[in-house]
Amino acid sequence: MSAVLTALAVAGCGVPPDLRQSTSPSTPATASAPTSVPTPPVPPATGLPTTAPDLSSPTADAGLVATSCRSGPTGQQVIQLLRGRASVLPDGVRVQVGTGPLCAADWQYTVLKVTGYEELRVVTRGRPGAPQLVTAGTDVCNAEVRVVAPPGIRTLACDGGTVGVPGA
Repeated sequence: MSAVLTALAVAGCGVPPDLRQSTSPSTPATASAPTSVPTPPVPPATGLPTTAPDLSSPTADAGLVATSCRSGPTGQQVIQLLRGRASVLPDGVRVQVGTGPLCAADWQYTVLKVTGYEELRVVTRGRPGAPQLVTAGTDVCNAEVRVVAPPGIRTLACDGGTVGVPGA
């Protein structure tokens, strides 16, 4: 029995039929006619696209560029925040808004002119009507701003850039 299994196993190990050379001369194989695959009809060329283009205006990520805040906070709200809970500005100091507030995502950047002092840079975040202080001072590029702030605010606070500031 094992001899039969061995003979069958060895018999199956020959050259595959496709690769065997024929010992008798034969005529060359004729090429078979290619089969055609039906193609869908082509619409007449009109010069117009066959699908409607997306005409919606592109929307940039709100955090990539800092622009004037449309819904707040106002410069006065930022000043009130610094005079109130944050206790950064004393009541008697005269303050004017120099730049901003500029918004990117839910972050804001404002530059205040403080009489008798250097400009005060302010970074806030949160709801437009109730901003929360992130940092204020002459250098506002702290770890939170560098890591968490959107690029539009980070550029202004850390790079001193004017990216996204209209007219700058």
